[in-house]
Amino acid sequence: MNDLEFRQQVLDTKSASFCAAKWYNATIWLGSGQTTSCHHPPAHAIDAEAIKTNPSAIHNTVEKKIDRLNMQLGNRPAGCEYCWKIEDMGRDAVSDRVYKSRIYPIKALDEAYTQPHQADVNLRTLEIAFDRTCQFACSYCNPAFSSSWVRDINQNGPYAGLVSDGRNHFTHAHDHSQLYRYGETNPYVDAFFAWWETDLHKTLQELRITGGEPTMSGELWKLIDWFKTNQGRSQTRLAINSNLGMDRLKLLDFIKRIQGIPHLEIYTSQEATDNQAEYIRDGLNYDLWMHNVQELLEHDDIRAVHCMCTINALCLDSLPDLLDQLMRLKQVYGRERVTFTLNILRFPSFQSALVLPDNLRTRYKNNLQIWLGLNQGSPLMHEHEINHMQRLVDYLDVVKTPHSEAFELDKLRSDFRQFYQQYDQRRGKDFVSTFPVLNDWYQSL
Repeated sequence: MNDLEFRQQVLDTKSASFCAAKWYNATIWLGSGQTTSCHHPPAHAIDAEAIKTNPSAIHNTVEKKIDRLNMQLGNRPAGCEYCWKIEDMGRDAVSDRVYKSRIYPIKALDEAYTQPHQADVNLRTLEIAFDRTCQFACSYCNPAFSSSWVRDINQNGPYAGLVSDGRNHFTHAHDHSQLYRYGETNPYVDAFFAWWETDLHKTLQELRITGGEPTMSGELWKLIDWFKTNQGRSQTRLAINSNLGMDRLKLLDFIKRIQGIPHLEIYTSQEATDNQAEYIRDGLNYDLWMHNVQELLEHDDIRAVHCMCTINALCLDSLPDLLDQLMRLKQVYGRERVTFTLNILRFPSFQSALVLPDNLRTRYKNNLQIWLGLNQGSPLMHEHEINHMQRLVDYLDVVKTPHSEAFELDKLRSDFRQFYQQYDQRRGKDFVSTFPVLNDWYQSL
């Protein structure tokens, strides 16, 4: 059964909006006490009182339970707009609710759909962030997820003149995103470990640690030690999101510390190459990143390295080059050990690929279509990789606004110029020399 057939025959036969992520998947930011069912809906607060007696309430929130009911009834939760926008493109588009659902057994999907929506559910896949400590300050990130972004705002003040940044990503240090320092009693971290010890380690298929940069968090090593001293107690696969910005000695120390943990996988972010990648992901050394990817793949303890591409306005020029490099890694290390996903950025809206002029969108769409035509028949490609490529091609062709709350295009483009002028000044970068293809349009804004 391919992805489209799965959507039509398994999900849509329950309801036209059913997605198992509302039951079995979560991202939880333990530093701020917030959660969401996947990366697309906005985060919401965890009830600090509820977790005192029910640690699973770090996931089973009132808001998620209301969304579960809506999905059982076939209604579309507003926070899941990303998937509805993809599916409404037509062309048999496959949205992320398919990928977030088909990783679970059919029986589990049936149980989710039929059980009372108020029921507390044990997660099967979980991504947690212990804190926001990070040595990078990527252009599309913000202080809520990076201590380096916090330093930028504290040293240089807020970014000025951004009328479309309704979520105020770049106006303050987001102190609410890090309520506790390492070593302080954090009730959300305590609730996670309490739930983990009693039930969660028995039900989770995968636990993914993110950040910030998780290898800079002391709580990660506490969890690593649990896995090493409790071998056989849990079948949970451990995965770590890392920007892989550490030097060689730190990387080798990391590899040594995780030896003996079965099924460990690494997720890393990248969507461009060379100086364009380093511009987008401030703090990155692209050659070091590529070397570290290859170093990890040389070690059998690392089951796979997954590249998560955040598709934004600046990456499309060199994205095909990055994909070529990933295909070469697949040739050397195998189809299963190197994979990629293309995740379309919606916030901040002025960094969306949709702010680009029609001629550039068409150019990049055509380049991606050519790449897909050359590679989709390769046995190295996964079905989801082909679908993600086709989805991006269709997105650039059909969709006109990043999301329903986005400002008019002229305001988004004005903010694009405002932001990157200030970004250049603060970070010592040069947009014009880094993205010559965009120069004439950029200068006209």
